[in-house]
Amino acid sequence: MSSKRSVGILPIGIRKEGERTRPAKRDGIKPWVAFSAILWAFISPMSVHAESEEGEKEMTVSAGTKVSIEYTLRLEDKAVIDTNVDSDPLTYVHGSQQIIPGLEKALERMKMGDSKQVTIKPEEGYGPVNDEAFVEVKKEQVPQDALRVDAQLEGRDASGRTFQARVAEIRDQTVVLDFNHPLAGRTRYFDVKILKIHKASAE
Repeated sequence: MSSKRSVGILPIGIRKEGERTRPAKRDGIKPWVAFSAILWAFISPMSVHAESEEGEKEMTVSAGTKVSIEYTLRLEDKAVIDTNVDSDPLTYVHGSQQIIPGLEKALERMKMGDSKQVTIKPEEGYGPVNDEAFVEVKKEQVPQDALRVDAQLEGRDASGRTFQARVAEIRDQTVVLDFNHPLAGRTRYFDVKILKIHKASAE
C-alpha cells in the first residue's frame, strides 16, 4: 500500500506515529472494528465488480437485448433449405419483431451457448395459405419465359413496393399467380444456438 493512500486510511481511534499508540477512549470505537470498516471499503468495490461480470455472463434473451444466433432451417422432409453455420451470425433485437414470432418466443430466456430445436407451425410463422392471395391475370401480363408452373416473378406495385409471386396455374387465356409467402402453410424446424447476448445500444 503506497504512503499516499495510507495517510488517509488510519483506523479511527489509533494515534499517529510518535504518540502513544492506544485506542482513544473518548469515542468508544475499537481499533479492530474501524480496521474492518476500512478493509470492507476496499473489498466491496471488488465484490460488486465480480457480481457485475457474473451478471453479464448469465444474461438471458429478453426484450431489448441484442442477440446473435446460429441456425439451420429444415422443412417437413428434413432437407436443409437455409443455414448460417460457418458464416456470419444472424443478429437481431429481441422483442422488435425482426424475426418470426414463433422463433422469437422460443428463444426467450435462453442463455449464451444454449442450443435448442424449435418447431414453428404456420400460425407462428408466415401464416396459413391465404386463398385471397391467388390472383388471375391476363397471359400477356406475364413474361413469356415465366409461363410455367412454379416460375418466380418479382415486380413493383403502384406504390413502388417490391412483391414476389409464384405461377400457380396456367389457363387458356390467363395465369393464376400466388402472392403468398413461399413458406406460408409450411411447418419449419430450426436448430438454433445462442452465440452472443448483450444490451442493445440506445439510439
